[in-house]
Amino acid sequence: MNQNEPANPNNFDTEQTLSSPQTPEPSVAHSAVTILGLACWISFGIFGLDAGLHGILLMGLVWVVICTLPLRVSYSKIQEAMLSGMNRAMPAMFIFLMIGVVIATFILSGTVGTLVYYGLKFMHPAIFLPAGLVLCSIMSLAVGTSWGTVGTGGVVLIGIGGAMGIPLPLVAGMIVSGASFGDKMSPVSDTTNLASLSADTDLYAHIKSMAYTTIPTYLITLVTFSWLGMAFADQSLPAEELEVLLGGLDSVFSINVLMLLPLVVLLTLSVRGLAAEAAMLIASLVAVVLALLFQGIDLSTMISAFWDGAKISTGVDTLDPLLNRGGMTEMAWTFTLSFIAISLGSILQHMGFLKVLMEWLLRNVKRAASLVTSTIIATFAANLTLGESYISLILTGQMFKRKYDDQGIDRAVLSRSLEEGGTLMTALIPWTTTGAFYAATLGVPTLEYAQWSLLNWINPIVGIVFAWIGFALFRVDKNIN
Repeated sequence: MNQNEPANPNNFDTEQTLSSPQTPEPSVAHSAVTILGLACWISFGIFGLDAGLHGILLMGLVWVVICTLPLRVSYSKIQEAMLSGMNRAMPAMFIFLMIGVVIATFILSGTVGTLVYYGLKFMHPAIFLPAGLVLCSIMSLAVGTSWGTVGTGGVVLIGIGGAMGIPLPLVAGMIVSGASFGDKMSPVSDTTNLASLSADTDLYAHIKSMAYTTIPTYLITLVTFSWLGMAFADQSLPAEELEVLLGGLDSVFSINVLMLLPLVVLLTLSVRGLAAEAAMLIASLVAVVLALLFQGIDLSTMISAFWDGAKISTGVDTLDPLLNRGGMTEMAWTFTLSFIAISLGSILQHMGFLKVLMEWLLRNVKRAASLVTSTIIATFAANLTLGESYISLILTGQMFKRKYDDQGIDRAVLSRSLEEGGTLMTALIPWTTTGAFYAATLGVPTLEYAQWSLLNWINPIVGIVFAWIGFALFRVDKNIN
């Protein structure tokens, strides 16, 4: 919910009903056992059992329901709490499905292929690091996934950088920085939507809030990589490998700047504040027209891609994974995981577990800057413990949002802090799913590239410093909720 607008009366009534005096409030010890037990179970499930997150969360949901028994809460009350959370989450859940459609249409229209083509074509050793940063940023911003960017463009860049003689940890840090920027700022990123959903704030308000801390950090990162890159100006460029990649793209797509129109439309509509799902739909329709007119894609293939994703073969192994993605099926993993996690978080919230524990933990937090700092550190600690940023974003957002309301701080500051402690920092932890994926994909250990992932660790510091000096610490009326 946008904190700059009046609260939805329906949501307010529901929350009041669920937290009525008839429902006993758990003790601090009861709340601590419930939440710490959940954290221990999730950690054991991920690291000890190596089980799937959906099953782990489902069993966690069972644990939380069992913990409500001493409160003598009826099942209908628990069900009401779950449905209340899902009701508020449905707009964002629909956006998750639209993300898959956007990715598929952007690939088939040649938008993604054109980005990669021009990025690689104009690469030069002297500007390899800053150019690679910008390329990864744009790719991730367009398709909304750091994993996809690292697994495709990142693999290409790590090969080129290695051939140039640039240290691989430095190249990997640049790739992760760029991919993380796009993943954090893109309106079609699952983590961007998940953070705004967890904080109950508007998607564009969330992105606007992040811009205040992320853009200065990005400029620092870009300047630093530009300075570092000058040391490699005399290295040779592997022209043969580039020709193979460019030839593969050129053989499948009609490459020209017109193919970037869907991305321009999406970004323009987003900046103008159009509803996220409407902006994604319009940009996807523009991409469909380009695919039909210029890429030789038939209507049946196009419509099928909405569900199944794009299916493109260039004959180049490092390119094909980038071009065989998208569709609503690709978002099903995040969609269903969010479904379970939101249900779980709603029970923790409405039964008072989060409220009681947070009041106890944050009882001495009086300043807004302390609250922002606590949010970033808590989300980072949740990543360290749980090994998964999705869960950390959801649970930490549920735990902190009422405290932001109490202090009159816009929840867009909360959602921004969640991303700075969660989305960015998870890439620097070796045992998280993201850190492990990046290390395996790029062939560089997490702790070796972490020091060069400048954006990932500088951005949280900037967020904390800005909070303490009072910059971009947006206030709202405490009586809104």
